[in-house]
Amino acid sequence: MHIQPDEGITLHFGAKIPGPIVKMGPVDMDFNYVDHFGEQISTGYERLLFDCMLGDATLFQRADMVEASWAVVSPILERWAEANRMNFPITRREAGGPLEADELLSRDGRKWKNSH
Repeated sequence: MHIQPDEGITLHFGAKIPGPIVKMGPVDMDFNYVDHFGEQISTGYERLLFDCMLGDATLFQRADMVEASWAVVSPILERWAEANRMNFPITRREAGGPLEADELLSRDGRKWKNSH
């Protein structure tokens, strides 16, 4: 998902390349608001300020909802912090995954389909 100033959505996925051999190829689907609607949309702050002037609280979070959200997210953040102290394998998005995942599969003589 793209946020301001270039709002839109990009979806990356694999698709079978036409032909008798099963081979996958990368495909990108892009949607940009400006390309499809032809005008620069207002910023989120402009919208929120306008809603304030109108007295419309639809896009604003109430305090009880913010606290409920933190009640859900806080335990996850705490576990992540604990996991980092235990050398939990965290991998960059671009990487294929942690080496520990390969080691786990290799114990049973298996490997990931896309690995060499």
